[in-house]
Amino acid sequence: MRLTRAVAALFALLLAIQSVSAAKAEDLSTIRVGVLKFGTVNWELDAMKRAGLDAAAGVDVELVPFAGEDATAVALQAGSVDMIVSDWLWVSRLRATGADYTFVPYSTSVGSLMVPGDSEVQGLGDLKGRTIGVAGGPLDKNWLLIQALARKDAGIDLAAENDIVYGAPPLLAEKARQSELDAVLNFWHYAARLEAAGFRTVVSGTDAAMQLGTSGPVAAIGWVFGDAFAERNPKAIAGFLAADKATKQLLATSDAAWEELRPLMKAEDEATFTTLRQRYREGIPSRSPAEEAKDTETLYELLAKIGGERLVGPATTLSPGTYYDDGKNGS
Repeated sequence: MRLTRAVAALFALLLAIQSVSAAKAEDLSTIRVGVLKFGTVNWELDAMKRAGLDAAAGVDVELVPFAGEDATAVALQAGSVDMIVSDWLWVSRLRATGADYTFVPYSTSVGSLMVPGDSEVQGLGDLKGRTIGVAGGPLDKNWLLIQALARKDAGIDLAAENDIVYGAPPLLAEKARQSELDAVLNFWHYAARLEAAGFRTVVSGTDAAMQLGTSGPVAAIGWVFGDAFAERNPKAIAGFLAADKATKQLLATSDAAWEELRPLMKAEDEATFTTLRQRYREGIPSRSPAEEAKDTETLYELLAKIGGERLVGPATTLSPGTYYDDGKNGS
């Protein structure tokens, strides 16, 4: 009888635990985040889920993988996902046409113009007549800013006075390793891998932006979602942003959390792993959205002059509401 009562009590306890867990799960607000299958955003979201930081903040983050950036943008506009990572330029351009998307800074890590460690190139003026690989295409923001800085400081037109090779980031990184390029402008994580392999930075997109007028590093990419979605789901957005902040703090301070991310990072060696970790940490935004928004307005006007309507669309200034205002950040 005692055994029977004990089993019954245990069974009742298990049912109670399951009931509480189910109730807690029902209380969580689901946010569907569209991500690139092999993108670096997965690192943070994986760390967030592993540590349970989304659930602790009252949200259940559901990752929806896509093969390319265009696919994530289409999914957001179609309502298939609630949030993606994109840049403020895209958000501002859409807002200028009547869309309601808004932006929260995610990372200030940007591309860098890299050369081999033993290269004779020390500054932008030394690049004249060289072969330069550029990821992101002719309208890439970092490329436009670096060109503007080269004209300002060295009096050279990099696009006109050099052999420019546009291509996919991994292809250009490999061509740089094989000495087929004199310099390469690549996305931050490819630049970090090149750095670990002995390359050095001539100038980064952040360097160029600050020398052209910003007061600090500006997040190139951020979490993007609709104003209407945020109005309908204020607790979900607040919870996600709290989880994002907590995860960044975790990754900024815990080497153990990074060890769990090794399989996702696919680092070729220890030097690559530690360089990727360090550059990611350096890219964690440290300024308020209001401070960043002010500098972004400066950058936007500069880019509008350089890239024209093909880059920024019909608006020559940053569209109001591009930076999300939750009533607390003052942006």
